[in-house]
Amino acid sequence: MGTLAAGDPAPAFTLPDQDGTPVSLADFAGSPVVVYFYPKDDTPGCTKEACQFNDNLRDFSRAGAAVVGISPDGQEAHRKFRAKYGLTFPLLSDPDHAVMSAYGAWGEKTLYGKKTVGVIRSTFLVDAEGRITRRWYNVRADGHAAKVLLELDR
Repeated sequence: MGTLAAGDPAPAFTLPDQDGTPVSLADFAGSPVVVYFYPKDDTPGCTKEACQFNDNLRDFSRAGAAVVGISPDGQEAHRKFRAKYGLTFPLLSDPDHAVMSAYGAWGEKTLYGKKTVGVIRSTFLVDAEGRITRRWYNVRADGHAAKVLLELDR
């Protein structure tokens, strides 16, 4: 699957959250949502990114937007990750990478000079009508939440 661009419809999805409750993109219809894909719970970059989204959650909420994180990790890993860092937004499990693939967030990447296949750290700002208004691929975790928030405030 290729990459998505601003103006494209966001691919629909339904995935289980940390408690096994199904969460769909359609659940957020009528308001913007930040959908971000990350490689693994409780690793340095992913922890930094998740904590920064969580630290700015009040500002995202003030702007009318929800935040959802998606990784291949299972529900148990998500529950532990949320508890350890006090995360309050949903973490969704995509173990077969179907949703990641639909968003262009799964594929070949270079890690420490070596080609590998995995999660491409990516974020999508989806508007109230379900269209992508902004997308970021190959995100640098530190400071990214603030960049997304700035874009939301435009």
